[in-house]
Amino acid sequence: MIRFIIYLLVNGFAVWLASEWLEPHVVVDSYWTAIITGLVLGLVNSFVRPIITFLTLPITVMTFGVFLLLIQGAMVLLADWLVNGFRVESFGWAMLFTLLLAAINFVIGKVASPPQKNSAATL
Repeated sequence: MIRFIIYLLVNGFAVWLASEWLEPHVVVDSYWTAIITGLVLGLVNSFVRPIITFLTLPITVMTFGVFLLLIQGAMVLLADWLVNGFRVESFGWAMLFTLLLAAINFVIGKVASPPQKNSAATL
């Protein structure tokens, strides 16, 4: 349960930070709204995105996976529609928000994760 709460807070921070950088085009009213948006994005990515990805598998394969970026942008617009206080100006800004959110989550994951032991160095 604690891991879930920490995940929610970190994801909310990432949503808030990405919206601050894209301020006039992506708007989050408050940090609480950012946390709710992070939760909704997590739920949408867990339940809706796999179905859409499966249905669009041929075009995803033909575009070597680039179509997944379009799907993720659509998921952000779905979250925009579901969450009051989270607004995205257009589909292009939703895709840019997706890329920025992924980069922020990557950096936070690298900074927050404990250093791993290198098993080859202990030999």
